[in-house]
Amino acid sequence: MKGLFYYIRHMKTSQLYEKFLETKGITTDTRNIQKDSMFFALKGEKFNANEFAKEALEKGAKYVVIDDSNYHIDNRTILVNNSLEALQKLANFHRKEINLTIVGLTGSNGKTTTKELFNVVLSKKFKTKATIGNLNNHIGVPLTLLSFTSETEIGIVEMGANHQKEIEFLCSIAEPNIGYITNFGKAHLEGFGGIEGIIKGKSELYDYLQNNNQKCIVNLDDPIQKEKTKNIERYTFSTKEKNSNVLIDNITANPMVAIEFENTIIQSNLIGIYNSNNINAAITLGKYFNISNEDIKNAIESYIPNNNRSQIIEKNSNKIILDAYNANPSSMEAALLNFFQLAELNKTAILGDMFELGEESALEHKKIIALCTSQKDVKFWLVGKHFYENQNDSNNIKFFKDFDSFSSEFKEEKIKNELFLIKGSRGMSLERTLDIL
Repeated sequence: MKGLFYYIRHMKTSQLYEKFLETKGITTDTRNIQKDSMFFALKGEKFNANEFAKEALEKGAKYVVIDDSNYHIDNRTILVNNSLEALQKLANFHRKEINLTIVGLTGSNGKTTTKELFNVVLSKKFKTKATIGNLNNHIGVPLTLLSFTSETEIGIVEMGANHQKEIEFLCSIAEPNIGYITNFGKAHLEGFGGIEGIIKGKSELYDYLQNNNQKCIVNLDDPIQKEKTKNIERYTFSTKEKNSNVLIDNITANPMVAIEFENTIIQSNLIGIYNSNNINAAITLGKYFNISNEDIKNAIESYIPNNNRSQIIEKNSNKIILDAYNANPSSMEAALLNFFQLAELNKTAILGDMFELGEESALEHKKIIALCTSQKDVKFWLVGKHFYENQNDSNNIKFFKDFDSFSSEFKEEKIKNELFLIKGSRGMSLERTLDIL
């Protein structure tokens, strides 16, 4: 047995890949084991999935990859030095073997919406596959890559990060051929160390593209992105610069975004001006891949957001803009400014705390409170300890330290015929408000 362990522990990625090809995909969670899959036993702060290797086999896995010899079962067990590193190396090996075009994207806001738009547009002409949900980190990106097959023509890989060097690492695994950064906003300020750290961290995608002679989609209206990509081959869009590859002629949002370009009008199902560049990027990527304007229009108009992202919901005579998937100072401000300009007379915003802001948290929450205070014709319910600890005495704002205290008062209001905006960080779970409306 010792000899077998030595061999397997020193198994090359190419040998592990041969085992992978015998399976029907990868899983890291025994709760959704697929028959004949390959289970990777990963470790976290509070769990050691090596303990579930036997269960994975019992549920139908063909192989289990472990990094603790105490959990060896039989010849279906593959022992490696580090299961996570083995997963990441396998993903990169697979990416090279199937040799497809990879579109990589990152940014502070709008990544997932843009990824979905990229997918619907490119699928008009190609066999595409994109990151599922928010599998965009050091585990999610490898799983995404390993879900692509030899039939996939273009893979769309969303890359998330909350520290510097993470995008650099994810690029080394995914090796994108073309990249796009949605924006540089105030997300994960704590981890990146301020806005300059965010710009540097997200621009690691640009660094990879430049160093490897690859291409990027660029919004020329953003001076930072324009400057950072001047030495990269790029395909561009703009609302102002006539020399851009795609000139956007007109943008409106009341509340759904409509875009006009090249005598083509797209009426989307996305709310708010802040979504316009997500659409513009999808148009530009489609043009880059020679997809017709009609197909681009039909694709974008067919996309309907879900998962608490800019959804319009009607309930009990009220209309709700549900944007409770996540929030940071940039996206919160953009959502509010869009909300303020909507024509409805009766408007109420329910906002939750913004997380991961570090030392900037109090300042950024005060800025949002000041923005709310400036709108006397809108009512505000601000929920969470960060808003609560920085409250003022504005007549149109109510502050609550947690959701329970908010809920107990709000459900007594019995509000009718109102337009609501609901937005907050994921941890606030403000979609629960729908249950009491």
